[in-house]
Amino acid sequence: MPHSFDRRTILTGAAATGLAATLGLSRAGAQPAAGAGSGPLTTKTVPSSGIAIPVIGLGTWITFNVGDNAEALAERTAVMQAFFEAGGGMIDSSPMYGSSQATIGHGLSQLGIPDTLFAADKVWTGSPSDGPAQIAETERLWGVPRLALMQVHNLVGWEGHLDTLAAMKAEGRIGHIGITTSHGRRHEEVAAIMESRPIDFVQLTYNLADREPEERLLPLAAERGIAVIANRPFRRGALIDAVANQPLPAVAAEIGAETWPQFLLKYIVSHPALTVAIPATRRVDHLRENMAAATGPMPDAAQRRQMAFAFDNL
Repeated sequence: MPHSFDRRTILTGAAATGLAATLGLSRAGAQPAAGAGSGPLTTKTVPSSGIAIPVIGLGTWITFNVGDNAEALAERTAVMQAFFEAGGGMIDSSPMYGSSQATIGHGLSQLGIPDTLFAADKVWTGSPSDGPAQIAETERLWGVPRLALMQVHNLVGWEGHLDTLAAMKAEGRIGHIGITTSHGRRHEEVAAIMESRPIDFVQLTYNLADREPEERLLPLAAERGIAVIANRPFRRGALIDAVANQPLPAVAAEIGAETWPQFLLKYIVSHPALTVAIPATRRVDHLRENMAAATGPMPDAAQRRQMAFAFDNL
Protein backbone atom coordinates (compact mmCIF):
# COMPACT_ATOMS: atom_id res chain seq x y z
CA MET A 1 0.00 0.00 0.00
CA PRO A 2 1.24 3.53 -0.68
CA HIS A 3 2.77 5.32 2.26
CA SER A 4 0.82 8.28 3.63
CA PHE A 5 3.65 10.71 4.30
CA ASP A 6 3.49 13.00 7.29
CA ARG A 7 6.66 14.88 8.15
CA ARG A 8 5.88 15.14 11.87
CA THR A 9 5.16 11.42 12.06
CA ILE A 10 8.45 10.60 10.35
CA LEU A 11 10.54 12.82 12.57
CA THR A 12 8.82 11.71 15.76
CA GLY A 13 8.99 8.05 14.82
CA ALA A 14 12.66 8.26 13.93
CA ALA A 15 13.41 9.41 17.46
CA ALA A 16 11.93 6.30 19.01
CA THR A 17 14.40 4.38 21.16
CA GLY A 18 15.93 1.37 19.44
CA LEU A 19 14.32 1.99 16.05
CA ALA A 20 17.61 2.42 14.23
CA ALA A 21 18.84 -0.91 15.51
CA THR A 22 15.58 -2.61 14.62
CA LEU A 23 15.76 -1.37 11.01
CA GLY A 24 19.47 -2.07 10.62
CA LEU A 25 20.24 1.59 9.95
CA SER A 26 23.83 2.59 9.36
CA ARG A 27 25.48 5.49 11.16
CA ALA A 28 25.52 8.86 9.44
CA GLY A 29 28.84 9.34 7.72
CA ALA A 30 29.46 5.62 7.15
CA GLN A 31 31.78 4.73 4.31
CA PRO A 32 29.94 4.60 0.95
CA ALA A 33 29.88 1.47 -1.14
CA ALA A 34 32.88 0.99 -3.39
CA GLY A 35 32.37 2.63 -6.74
CA ALA A 36 29.32 4.60 -5.67
CA GLY A 37 28.70 7.59 -7.89
CA SER A 38 31.04 6.44 -10.65
CA GLY A 39 30.74 4.45 -13.84
CA PRO A 40 28.25 4.52 -16.73
CA LEU A 41 24.74 5.82 -16.27
CA THR A 42 21.92 3.32 -16.07
CA THR A 43 19.55 3.79 -18.99
CA LYS A 44 16.02 2.63 -19.75
CA THR A 45 14.53 2.09 -23.19
CA VAL A 46 11.45 3.91 -24.46
CA PRO A 47 9.23 0.97 -25.48
CA SER A 48 7.69 2.60 -28.54
CA SER A 49 10.96 3.75 -30.14
CA GLY A 50 13.79 1.76 -28.60
CA ILE A 51 15.64 4.94 -27.65
CA ALA A 52 17.71 4.60 -24.46
CA ILE A 53 17.52 7.43 -21.89
CA PRO A 54 19.57 7.85 -18.70
CA VAL A 55 17.27 7.22 -15.76
CA ILE A 56 17.99 10.60 -14.12
CA GLY A 57 16.88 13.64 -16.09
CA LEU A 58 16.55 17.32 -15.24
CA GLY A 59 13.34 19.10 -14.30
CA THR A 60 13.00 22.88 -14.58
CA TRP A 61 9.85 23.78 -12.67
CA ILE A 62 10.55 26.82 -10.43
CA THR A 63 14.33 26.38 -10.49
CA PHE A 64 14.80 27.64 -14.07
CA ASN A 65 12.24 30.45 -13.84
CA VAL A 66 14.86 33.19 -13.43
CA GLY A 67 13.84 35.78 -16.01
CA ASP A 68 16.69 37.95 -17.31
CA ASN A 69 18.85 37.72 -14.19
CA ALA A 70 22.35 37.31 -15.66
CA GLU A 71 23.85 35.67 -12.57
CA ALA A 72 21.01 33.18 -12.28
CA LEU A 73 21.17 32.39 -16.01
CA ALA A 74 24.87 31.66 -15.68
CA GLU A 75 24.20 29.39 -12.70
CA ARG A 76 21.54 27.42 -14.58
CA THR A 77 23.83 27.13 -17.59
CA ALA A 78 26.45 25.65 -15.25
CA VAL A 79 23.85 23.13 -14.03
CA MET A 80 23.10 22.16 -17.62
CA GLN A 81 26.80 21.86 -18.40
CA ALA A 82 27.30 19.52 -15.44
CA PHE A 83 24.23 17.55 -16.54
CA PHE A 84 25.59 17.02 -20.03
CA GLU A 85 29.10 16.29 -18.77
CA ALA A 86 27.61 13.53 -16.64
CA GLY A 87 25.90 12.07 -19.71
CA GLY A 88 22.42 13.40 -18.98
CA GLY A 89 19.66 13.23 -21.57
CA MET A 90 16.12 14.34 -20.72
CA ILE A 91 15.42 17.95 -19.80
CA ASP A 92 11.73 18.60 -19.13
CA SER A 93 9.91 21.92 -19.16
CA SER A 94 6.55 23.55 -19.90
CA PRO A 95 5.03 26.88 -20.97
CA MET A 96 3.59 26.95 -17.44
CA TYR A 97 7.08 27.27 -15.94
CA GLY A 98 7.56 31.00 -16.48
CA SER A 99 10.91 31.73 -18.16
CA SER A 100 12.23 28.17 -17.77
CA GLN A 101 12.07 27.43 -21.49
CA ALA A 102 14.02 30.57 -22.29
CA THR A 103 16.55 29.67 -19.60
CA ILE A 104 17.08 26.30 -21.26
CA GLY A 105 17.47 28.02 -24.60
CA HIS A 106 20.04 30.40 -23.14
CA GLY A 107 22.02 27.47 -21.76
CA LEU A 108 21.93 25.60 -25.06
CA SER A 109 23.04 28.72 -26.91
CA GLN A 110 26.10 28.85 -24.65
CA LEU A 111 26.87 25.13 -24.57
CA GLY A 112 25.66 23.89 -27.92
CA ILE A 113 23.14 21.10 -28.37
CA PRO A 114 24.67 17.75 -27.37
CA ASP A 115 23.68 14.55 -29.11
CA THR A 116 22.46 13.17 -25.78
CA LEU A 117 19.78 15.85 -25.29
CA PHE A 118 16.24 14.48 -25.08
CA ALA A 119 14.16 17.66 -25.21
CA ALA A 120 10.83 17.14 -23.44
CA ASP A 121 8.19 19.84 -23.16
CA LYS A 122 4.44 20.28 -22.97
CA VAL A 123 1.46 21.97 -24.54
CA TRP A 124 -0.56 23.90 -21.97
CA THR A 125 -3.56 25.77 -23.31
CA GLY A 126 -7.27 25.16 -23.01
CA SER A 127 -7.74 25.72 -26.72
CA PRO A 128 -6.42 22.87 -28.88
CA SER A 129 -6.37 25.23 -31.86
CA ASP A 130 -3.70 27.27 -30.07
CA GLY A 131 -1.50 24.23 -29.54
CA PRO A 132 0.58 24.37 -32.74
CA ALA A 133 1.54 28.01 -32.19
CA GLN A 134 2.51 27.32 -28.59
CA ILE A 135 4.62 24.35 -29.65
CA ALA A 136 6.35 26.47 -32.28
CA GLU A 137 7.13 29.08 -29.63
CA THR A 138 8.52 26.36 -27.37
CA GLU A 139 10.87 25.22 -30.15
CA ARG A 140 11.96 28.81 -30.67
CA LEU A 141 12.67 29.34 -26.98
CA TRP A 142 14.66 26.13 -26.73
CA GLY A 143 16.46 26.82 -29.99
CA VAL A 144 16.09 23.23 -31.15
CA PRO A 145 14.85 22.06 -34.55
CA ARG A 146 12.75 19.23 -33.12
CA LEU A 147 11.44 18.24 -29.71
CA ALA A 148 11.95 14.64 -28.66
CA LEU A 149 8.74 14.62 -26.62
CA MET A 150 5.63 16.76 -26.40
CA GLN A 151 3.16 16.11 -23.60
CA VAL A 152 -0.29 17.43 -22.75
CA HIS A 153 0.29 19.25 -19.47
CA ASN A 154 -2.04 18.11 -16.67
CA LEU A 155 -4.53 16.82 -19.27
CA VAL A 156 -5.61 20.38 -20.21
CA GLY A 157 -7.57 20.01 -23.46
CA TRP A 158 -6.08 16.57 -23.86
CA GLU A 159 -8.41 15.14 -26.52
CA GLY A 160 -7.78 17.86 -29.08
CA HIS A 161 -4.10 18.22 -28.19
CA LEU A 162 -3.43 14.50 -28.52
CA ASP A 163 -4.94 14.59 -32.01
CA THR A 164 -2.61 17.45 -32.90
CA LEU A 165 0.43 15.76 -31.38
CA ALA A 166 -0.33 12.46 -33.10
CA ALA A 167 -0.46 14.23 -36.46
CA MET A 168 2.81 16.06 -35.75
CA LYS A 169 4.48 12.82 -34.75
CA ALA A 170 3.25 11.12 -37.94
CA GLU A 171 4.79 13.98 -39.93
CA GLY A 172 8.10 13.58 -38.07
CA ARG A 173 7.88 17.01 -36.44
CA ILE A 174 8.14 15.61 -32.90
CA GLY A 175 9.56 12.34 -31.68
CA HIS A 176 7.15 11.11 -29.01
CA ILE A 177 3.85 12.16 -27.44
CA GLY A 178 2.39 11.81 -23.98
CA ILE A 179 0.30 13.14 -21.11
CA THR A 180 1.14 14.40 -17.63
CA THR A 181 -0.38 14.67 -14.20
CA SER A 182 1.02 15.41 -10.75
CA HIS A 183 0.20 15.35 -7.03
CA GLY A 184 -1.75 12.10 -7.50
CA ARG A 185 -4.55 13.81 -9.39
CA ARG A 186 -6.91 12.33 -12.01
CA HIS A 187 -5.34 8.88 -12.05
CA GLU A 188 -8.56 7.24 -13.25
CA GLU A 189 -8.64 9.53 -16.27
CA VAL A 190 -4.93 8.97 -16.89
CA ALA A 191 -5.49 5.20 -16.86
CA ALA A 192 -8.38 5.52 -19.31
CA ILE A 193 -6.20 7.51 -21.73
CA MET A 194 -3.37 5.01 -21.39
CA GLU A 195 -5.78 2.22 -22.27
CA SER A 196 -7.37 3.97 -25.24
CA ARG A 197 -4.80 6.23 -26.92
CA PRO A 198 -1.45 5.36 -28.54
CA ILE A 199 0.81 7.50 -26.35
CA ASP A 200 4.54 6.99 -25.84
CA PHE A 201 4.94 8.56 -22.39
CA VAL A 202 3.01 9.24 -19.22
CA GLN A 203 4.36 11.59 -16.56
CA LEU A 204 3.16 11.34 -12.96
CA THR A 205 4.20 11.88 -9.36
CA TYR A 206 6.04 8.89 -7.94
CA ASN A 207 8.38 8.67 -4.96
CA LEU A 208 8.77 6.74 -1.72
CA ALA A 209 5.97 8.74 -0.11
CA ASP A 210 3.68 8.64 -3.16
CA ARG A 211 3.57 4.98 -4.14
CA GLU A 212 -0.05 4.73 -5.30
CA PRO A 213 1.04 4.46 -8.99
CA GLU A 214 2.54 1.06 -8.16
CA GLU A 215 -0.97 -0.36 -7.82
CA ARG A 216 -2.31 0.37 -11.30
CA LEU A 217 -0.60 3.00 -13.43
CA LEU A 218 2.90 1.52 -13.45
CA PRO A 219 1.71 -2.03 -14.23
CA LEU A 220 -0.57 -0.57 -16.92
CA ALA A 221 2.36 1.32 -18.45
CA ALA A 222 4.37 -1.89 -18.61
CA GLU A 223 1.44 -3.73 -20.17
CA ARG A 224 0.81 -1.03 -22.78
CA GLY A 225 4.46 -0.31 -23.58
CA ILE A 226 4.35 3.29 -22.30
CA ALA A 227 7.45 5.00 -20.89
CA VAL A 228 7.03 6.65 -17.48
CA ILE A 229 8.50 9.92 -16.20
CA ALA A 230 8.45 10.50 -12.43
CA ASN A 231 7.96 14.11 -11.36
CA ARG A 232 8.21 15.51 -7.82
CA PRO A 233 10.75 12.86 -6.74
CA PHE A 234 11.58 14.86 -3.61
CA ARG A 235 8.23 16.65 -3.18
CA ARG A 236 9.98 19.96 -3.78
CA GLY A 237 12.59 19.04 -1.17
CA ALA A 238 10.13 18.10 1.60
CA LEU A 239 11.24 14.47 1.62
CA ILE A 240 14.91 15.41 1.84
CA ASP A 241 14.20 17.86 4.66
CA ALA A 242 12.27 15.22 6.57
CA VAL A 243 15.00 12.56 6.46
CA ALA A 244 18.11 14.77 6.39
CA ASN A 245 19.12 14.13 10.00
CA GLN A 246 18.34 10.42 9.95
CA PRO A 247 20.96 7.71 9.29
CA LEU A 248 20.74 5.92 5.98
CA PRO A 249 19.28 2.40 6.10
CA ALA A 250 21.86 -0.38 5.82
CA VAL A 251 20.50 -1.34 2.39
CA ALA A 252 21.84 1.97 1.05
CA ALA A 253 25.38 0.57 1.06
CA GLU A 254 24.23 -2.44 -0.99
CA ILE A 255 22.86 -0.21 -3.76
CA GLY A 256 25.60 2.42 -3.79
CA ALA A 257 23.49 5.24 -2.34
CA GLU A 258 25.78 7.58 -0.42
CA THR A 259 23.10 10.14 0.45
CA TRP A 260 19.36 10.34 1.05
CA PRO A 261 18.66 12.00 -2.33
CA GLN A 262 20.42 9.11 -4.07
CA PHE A 263 18.49 6.62 -1.92
CA LEU A 264 15.18 8.29 -2.81
CA LEU A 265 16.02 8.43 -6.51
CA LYS A 266 17.26 4.85 -6.74
CA TYR A 267 13.97 3.61 -5.35
CA ILE A 268 12.08 5.49 -8.05
CA VAL A 269 14.14 4.57 -11.09
CA SER A 270 14.58 0.93 -10.10
CA HIS A 271 10.90 0.21 -10.64
CA PRO A 272 10.79 -1.94 -13.80
CA ALA A 273 8.12 0.25 -15.44
CA LEU A 274 9.79 3.58 -14.61
CA THR A 275 11.89 5.18 -17.35
CA VAL A 276 13.27 8.43 -15.93
CA ALA A 277 12.97 10.69 -12.88
CA ILE A 278 13.32 14.46 -13.31
CA PRO A 279 14.57 16.15 -10.13
CA ALA A 280 14.92 19.92 -10.45
CA THR A 281 17.85 21.83 -8.99
CA ARG A 282 19.59 25.18 -9.19
CA ARG A 283 22.92 23.89 -7.85
CA VAL A 284 25.73 22.05 -9.61
CA ASP A 285 26.64 20.02 -6.52
CA HIS A 286 23.06 18.82 -6.15
CA LEU A 287 22.94 17.99 -9.86
CA ARG A 288 26.03 15.83 -9.56
CA GLU A 289 24.64 14.15 -6.46
CA ASN A 290 21.42 13.37 -8.29
CA MET A 291 23.20 12.04 -11.37
CA ALA A 292 25.24 9.68 -9.22
CA ALA A 293 21.98 7.89 -8.43
CA ALA A 294 22.03 6.61 -12.03
CA THR A 295 25.34 4.82 -11.43
CA GLY A 296 26.25 1.65 -9.62
CA PRO A 297 23.90 -1.16 -8.61
CA MET A 298 20.16 -0.70 -8.70
CA PRO A 299 17.87 -2.17 -6.04
CA ASP A 300 16.25 -5.49 -6.83
CA ALA A 301 12.72 -6.34 -5.71
CA ALA A 302 13.80 -7.51 -2.26
CA GLN A 303 15.93 -4.42 -1.69
CA ARG A 304 13.09 -2.17 -2.81
CA ARG A 305 10.89 -3.75 -0.14
CA GLN A 306 13.60 -3.08 2.44
CA MET A 307 13.84 0.55 1.29
CA ALA A 308 10.10 1.08 1.54
CA PHE A 309 9.97 -0.60 4.96
CA ALA A 310 12.81 1.55 6.29
CA PHE A 311 11.24 4.73 4.94
CA ASP A 312 7.81 3.91 6.30
CA ASN A 313 9.24 3.27 9.75
CA LEU A 314 11.38 6.37 10.11
